[in-house]
Amino acid sequence: MRESRDVFHLAIPVYDLDDTVTFYVTKLGCKLARRYDDRVTLDFFGDQLVCHLSTAPATIPAIEELEMYPRHFGVTFRHDVDFESLYRLCRQRDVAFFSDVSTRFEGMVEVHKTFVIVDPSSNLLEFKHYADSRMMY
Repeated sequence: MRESRDVFHLAIPVYDLDDTVTFYVTKLGCKLARRYDDRVTLDFFGDQLVCHLSTAPATIPAIEELEMYPRHFGVTFRHDVDFESLYRLCRQRDVAFFSDVSTRFEGMVEVHKTFVIVDPSSNLLEFKHYADSRMMY
C-alpha cells in the first residue's frame, strides 16, 4: 500500500532540456533533483517527474492544435489557496495556457475549478481544486 511518504513517478518526452528546466523550475517553481545529458528529474509538487530528451516531431503542434485527451497530467490541490497561488504565478510568469480557469460540473457534487497549461514540448498540465475534497478520487 502506498504511504504518504511514497511518491508517484511519471516520465514524459521533452525536446529541449534547457527549455524544460526553465519552464518547470524557473516558471512553475519545481525543484531540479538531477540532470543528465538525456533527462532531468524534478520534484513536481511532491511527486517525481522525469523529462526524457526525445526527438522532436517534424512540427511541434501549436496550442490550438493540441488535444486534452487522452494524455495530460497535473495536480489536484486539496486547498483552494494552493490552486489560486499557482494560477497567479502562471499568469505572472507568462506561462502558455491551453485553457484558462473554468468550473466543471457546476451544480454537482464533483464541481471543481481547473486550468491547463502547456510546457515547451507541448505536454498539457492540468491543475484542479474540488470544492468537496472527497471528490478528488
